[in-house]
Amino acid sequence: MRETIEFPRRQPPGLHHLVVGDALVTAVNDGTFQASFDLIVGVDHSECERLEKAAFRPVPPKMTMNAFLVQIAGRRMLVDTGCGVSMGPTLGMLTDNLRSMRVEPEAIDTVLMTHLHPDHVNGLIDAHGEAVFPKAELVVNEAELNFFRDPDSPGRSPPETLEFFEGARLAIAPYSDRIRTIRDGPLFPGVTAVTQAGHTPGQTAWLIESGNESVMIWGDVVHMPSLQMAAPQAGTVLDIDREQAIATRKRALDMAATDRIRVAGTHFDFPAIGHIERRATGFGFVPEVWRAFV
Repeated sequence: MRETIEFPRRQPPGLHHLVVGDALVTAVNDGTFQASFDLIVGVDHSECERLEKAAFRPVPPKMTMNAFLVQIAGRRMLVDTGCGVSMGPTLGMLTDNLRSMRVEPEAIDTVLMTHLHPDHVNGLIDAHGEAVFPKAELVVNEAELNFFRDPDSPGRSPPETLEFFEGARLAIAPYSDRIRTIRDGPLFPGVTAVTQAGHTPGQTAWLIESGNESVMIWGDVVHMPSLQMAAPQAGTVLDIDREQAIATRKRALDMAATDRIRVAGTHFDFPAIGHIERRATGFGFVPEVWRAFV
């Protein structure tokens, strides 16, 4: 029997719905952030600027923050939680955008983390450090959780990430009695974890499948899509293992382009769901707007 999903009659700004078989995947925008090319290593700033302008992107660049609501087999799951209340007035729009489609935080039963950096995990808690999603189980890659709990990890990490460890501890603390760890493989029917290590040791993509349809939801495989797809060798100062992160990005982009895998990205320009294509230099992102539910 096909599951009945209530589809919103209108699609408010900040939401983008995609039917995936019997599932509904919704990109939920958390806001944008004024970024800097100081984040990027391996490509000089003049080339970064050229690539952004060639893609008609603003310079200095802005980064988009997204999370994803997955409704499948009677479950309501979030992939990542955005920036919460801690990263400025242009961010932290996740819960308001969810409410615009009549989804309250209490309705979320599972939160799937791509990794534990602040722009993905801070939305787990409110200004008082309390759980925003009081009924949700938190699912984290085992290697990721172990790394962020290891007291020696800050000493093996880039200095730009040192505050992330305490932030991750605070964000997951209210969920300590309902954390599930996972390695590669199925979590629920239609939901599979795929490790994409490098940026962090346990960064995880989530493959959503229903019928003959699928979408792969990425975390920080790319931070600045136009730049890092055109120049996949561009790493970031936040990468725990920069060489592995670059190799993971190249492999993920090549696989998505070769196998025509539909992808979604936490830092892709909204509406954040589409395909990767090969271009004369590197890769590009093609939004799949025409397949979206309207």
